[in-house]
Amino acid sequence: MSSYRVVIVGCGGMANVWVENMKQRHECEIVALVDIKTEFAQAMAERHGLSCGVYTDVEAAIRDNEANLVLDITIPASHFQVASTALRNGCDVLGEKPMAATMDEARELILITDEAGKSLAVMQNRRYDANIRAFRELIQSGTIGRVGYVGADFFLGPHFGGFRDAMESPLILDMAIHTFDQARFLTGADPVSVYCQEFNPPGSWYAGNASAICIYEMSDGSVFCYRGSWCAEGAPTSWEADWRVTGEQGTALWDGAGAPYAEVVAAGTQDGKFLREFTRVDADVNWSGRSGHAGCLDEMFAALAEGRRAETDCRDNIKSMAMVLGALDSAKRGQKVDLRSYWS
Repeated sequence: MSSYRVVIVGCGGMANVWVENMKQRHECEIVALVDIKTEFAQAMAERHGLSCGVYTDVEAAIRDNEANLVLDITIPASHFQVASTALRNGCDVLGEKPMAATMDEARELILITDEAGKSLAVMQNRRYDANIRAFRELIQSGTIGRVGYVGADFFLGPHFGGFRDAMESPLILDMAIHTFDQARFLTGADPVSVYCQEFNPPGSWYAGNASAICIYEMSDGSVFCYRGSWCAEGAPTSWEADWRVTGEQGTALWDGAGAPYAEVVAAGTQDGKFLREFTRVDADVNWSGRSGHAGCLDEMFAALAEGRRAETDCRDNIKSMAMVLGALDSAKRGQKVDLRSYWS
């Protein structure tokens, strides 16, 4: 018998990636698909060769199939209802980002998770890559000394069409949480405050603000600066962003695609030199885990099996969510915003 009887809620977009991953996991059995329309769930079942039940009601799907795990792949506005229903019906929950649509809902979900004694973990797939793992080790091992500055540049020009083109803040709301979460992952620090300026530059095909500059004060005393645009034609960065982390003794660099490295002050006496000499230190890229969604799911299931909190547990992920909503709040108010009250 499978360890996890799985109900999947939401049958569009990224749901296909989740379903294929679940089919490969020997400990999982997909027992039901749920969507707002039965025909959407049925189409998903047929597309992936599933013989499970199809539903429009999450609670009924859990009850009828004695499910113990729910995957929430719905739109952000539905996350609170789906996750809270699942938790209160005895299920652990693995869900897409963001964990909720508002900070109030996110805080309430943490309370419900605690009361139910269950787990709620969030998909942050961009943590799961051999290069970013090596970059993190390069930084946290002290190679460049104490970190003072973290910079991430994200400049791409995707012509999505559809809902993103009409969003009020497409870059920050739909994409930036990945980079914000990566910054927390790389440094081990949490956000303290943010000042954000959103704008929509000439030539943008988005109705809302597709560009932003955000300056975060972090709990370790460093500053994280995010510069991004989703309507930047030419010279694109990678989807993982282009990173520069400066410390007391050097700088670590990662272009989001290749192997990271650092340049640190060379050994020996350099007194009196206007510009010091540096030594290159290549990161040790040796992480053996799977990349992307598969890697994040591996961590989620390992946490469930070991009875511990996942790396992207809701109690941690709420801080990445606060970086998004705090930035939007700052942009609207035109002033720096204290983030510490967002998750407490």
